[in-house]
Parts: sequence; C-alpha cells; structure tokens
Amino acid sequence: MHFPQTIGLLLAVTAAMLALRAYWFRLPRRLERSILLIAIVFVTLRLVAAATQWFTISPYLDALFCWAAVISYEILLIRFSLLPPRWLTSFSAFVLLIPIFGSTLLFPLTGLFDTSPADMFSIGGNYIVERTPWDPTSTGHSGVDLVVFYKPPFAPFLRHRLQRSSFSDEECDIAAATVTRPPNTKSVRFYCPGRSGKQAAIDLVLPLR
Repeated sequence: MHFPQTIGLLLAVTAAMLALRAYWFRLPRRLERSILLIAIVFVTLRLVAAATQWFTISPYLDALFCWAAVISYEILLIRFSLLPPRWLTSFSAFVLLIPIFGSTLLFPLTGLFDTSPADMFSIGGNYIVERTPWDPTSTGHSGVDLVVFYKPPFAPFLRHRLQRSSFSDEECDIAAATVTRPPNTKSVRFYCPGRSGKQAAIDLVLPLR
C-alpha cells in the first residue's frame, strides 16, 4: 500500500517544516498571516470532510487534499511551538505530531503513489462502488475493500460515503465479491462466495447511512 514511500515523503516534509521554523520570524508579516490562514482553511476542510464523509470523485485528488491538510497541520504546529514558553509548546507540538505517523492517518496519504485507475462501478441510480484491493498482511492474506458512495446529480465531482465492507481471501473468493442494491430498500448487499465450495458464502445486507 505504498507505506514506505509515504513515510519517506512525510519525513521529508516534516524536515522541511522544521527548517521553515528556524526562519519563521524572518517572513514578512503579511506572508506569515496568509500562510496561517491557508493552513487553517485546509485543516478545517479536512476535518469537515472526515466528519461528514464527503470526498471528491477522484481518489488521487482526495490524497492531494490530505497531503495539503497534513502540511497545513504541521505549519500550525510550528507556529504553536514558537509561542512562550517554548520548552512547553515545543514538547506539546512534538506530541501532537506523532499521530500523523499512525496507520489510520497514514493510509489516506498513500493514494498519492497509487497511479492505477480507480475501480468504480455503478449499482443503479446515483450510487457507485469503489473497489480497492489491499496487499497481503503479515499473515499472508490479501483482500478487498468495497465502499458505497452517493454521487449527487447537482455536484457530480463529489461523492458521499454511505457504507463499506471488507473481505479477506482467507474468508471467501474476493475476486467474485459483488455489491448490489435490493429493490425498494435503503440498504446495500455485500456478497462474497465461498472458495471452492469449502467455505460458506458471506452475505451482508447493511443500511445506507
């Protein structure tokens, strides 16, 4: 999932932010305010997107947006670390920086290095599904994530995440996994057949939130 490249670039960005910290007070006042304002906007937009589950139709653009939010967050931490008393604010900024390198926040950033086209298909109406395979884990098993989105007709460049399910090749035949919408219901069906008749199929019907 491109974690090594993502971590490497994130470390490089963090090093660049530390260099910026050393020259922060040499920046023109107007430029400093502009940088802080832009950083606040990107961080706020990212928080709103995460809370409301609204994203762009392009996974690559979403990844770029996440990177912009992370860089903006580090800029805000840099400015915070320069407030008195610096020994306390610097330590606090370091603590607040650590979660960025966690897998939960790191995963959306990996999309920057994924050049393969997004595997999306319609399941009727304005509902689409994004199919994302994931690499073998430490146990040697791979799998697939199936995420259902609503694409509003008035803003086809956006999508709203409604539901998701994940299947492992240890559980079922992930290549044959499907997503359908039962008629006249506000739900979605995730189905993954068993492998070679040795496993029971996984059949999930979940509400469209």
